[in-house]
Amino acid sequence: MTVLDQASAAAAGVPDALENTAYKKVFWRIIPLLMFCYVVAYLDRVNVGFAKLQMSSELGLSEAAYGAGAGIFFIGYFLFEVPSNLLMNKVGARIWIARVMITWGIVSAAFAFTTSETMFYVLRFLLGLAEAGFFPGIILYMTSWYPSHRRAKIIATFMSAIPVSAIFGNPLSGWIMDGLHTFHGMSGWQWMFLIEAIPAVLLGFVVFFYLDNRIEDAKWLNQKEKDVLLANMEADNRIKTASPSSLGATLSDGRVWLMSLIYFCFVLGQYGLNFWMPTLVKASGVVGNFNVGLVSAIPYICTFITMLVLGRSSDHFRERRWHLVIPAMVASIGFIAATVASSTGIAIAALSLAAAGAITCAPLFWSLPTAFLAGTGAAAGIAWINSVGNLAGFLGPFIIGYLKDTTGSNSIGMYFLAAALVVGCIATLSVPAKTVNR
Repeated sequence: MTVLDQASAAAAGVPDALENTAYKKVFWRIIPLLMFCYVVAYLDRVNVGFAKLQMSSELGLSEAAYGAGAGIFFIGYFLFEVPSNLLMNKVGARIWIARVMITWGIVSAAFAFTTSETMFYVLRFLLGLAEAGFFPGIILYMTSWYPSHRRAKIIATFMSAIPVSAIFGNPLSGWIMDGLHTFHGMSGWQWMFLIEAIPAVLLGFVVFFYLDNRIEDAKWLNQKEKDVLLANMEADNRIKTASPSSLGATLSDGRVWLMSLIYFCFVLGQYGLNFWMPTLVKASGVVGNFNVGLVSAIPYICTFITMLVLGRSSDHFRERRWHLVIPAMVASIGFIAATVASSTGIAIAALSLAAAGAITCAPLFWSLPTAFLAGTGAAAGIAWINSVGNLAGFLGPFIIGYLKDTTGSNSIGMYFLAAALVVGCIATLSVPAKTVNR
């Protein structure tokens, strides 16, 4: 088969040995590194949930104050995300992602020296500014390597870093907080922030020297492999004739706003759970920070498996909407069940349903907007959808903290998260199947 024949086959969506070999090379070159980066990023973003177990009492933070501080991260994230993605589109992923990681690592380490509620708020805001652009930048980066019909599995694999981060990070955070508490006069939560910030800085330098910006730059691919991959991307982009082509057109596109609403609802469930998981597990009767970390890992093990299975299934059947709706509905049931659990075991089972459903929605969601966004529209649209959606990361923790302060119970907050997921399901089903099922 000639290169032209192979390119034609790839464009027609018919995989062959050369194409499969090329994508295997791409996978092993970039996905493990990006996954590891996201494990570190996510740990630095949500380890404040573990720090709360010691930090709140030492700094005198109320539940609402903690929720506001945990969520204010997303205000900074919102403000800088679109500019960050547009800059990355100009300077390249290698330089920009490295810059993001080194900056957020430095800010994350600074949390060890937090002495007041105000300082806590300022650092969470700065962390959002520093990390803005990492996740949407990675999603944009993947759209330059993988066509739509291969994307759900790859994004799900990448985003399985979320449960992996919790599976290993939660016990690690608990162990650091218990084992190093009062060591050299510092609290366990301070040591946790310092130690867990170091990998971000180191990985930033690895990204700078290792990552390639484009298929054409990849010296580890031969020319035939590049031709097939580029033919796939050209064929995929030809389909996206209705993509907005400027920042203004992107921000006025009704489809982009619908995607923002869907993602907002799903992120409410995701971060409402992530930031409060240690508190919910502790409230179920688990004693000791390390034990809380171990038990908290159980829901994320379920999430990891669910993500990979549904990501592969979504690509195999080229079906996107119901692969989102079903796990979201399961998650809403899990949130409600967690409020009436009569034992630790039942509570953890309910939280496992909630986590597996709510967090799995995140990678599956990105198959929707990337099915019709391309070029500048993709750079701006992905960043805008992610930034608006992630405002839920501010709203969710704050509302749950406020409701707990007001009612003295976690139940109303869980009902709120369940309702948000149902709204997200309704909005998802309003998207025409032909727009996204590719």
